Amino acid sequence: QVQLVESGGGLVQAGGSLRLSCVASGRTFRQYAMGWFRQAPGKEREFVAVITNSGDTTHYADSVKGRFTISRDNTKNTVYLQMNSLKPEDAAVYYCAAGWATGDRGRDYTYWGQGTQVTVSS
Repeated sequence: QVQLVESGGGLVQAGGSLRLSCVASGRTFRQYAMGWFRQAPGKEREFVAVITNSGDTTHYADSVKGRFTISRDNTKNTVYLQMNSLKPEDAAVYYCAAGWATGDRGRDYTYWGQGTQVTVSS
């Protein structure tokens, strides 16, 4: 069992930056690929980024490529999402997730956090 807790969300102006963190419980964090997803009101959950368990490979949604960076620190059981040049359309609840496969589908992940709200003002 893995428990995930996100933090770092908040209100930011367009063009600004935020860094989200997701801390995992347990000793198996380094075994899991970690992903970030987001869901805006009235929209389906969408993939944002994923990082392999070792951290050597990342993959991003086209909508965030070049602006967002996913990273992890296996010594701290933490995955990060650095978000730069934020746009109003980036506003959503952001979720981290842990899974065995490095996928971009929600069903690729077994464990989910409770989410953290990101609001971007124009």
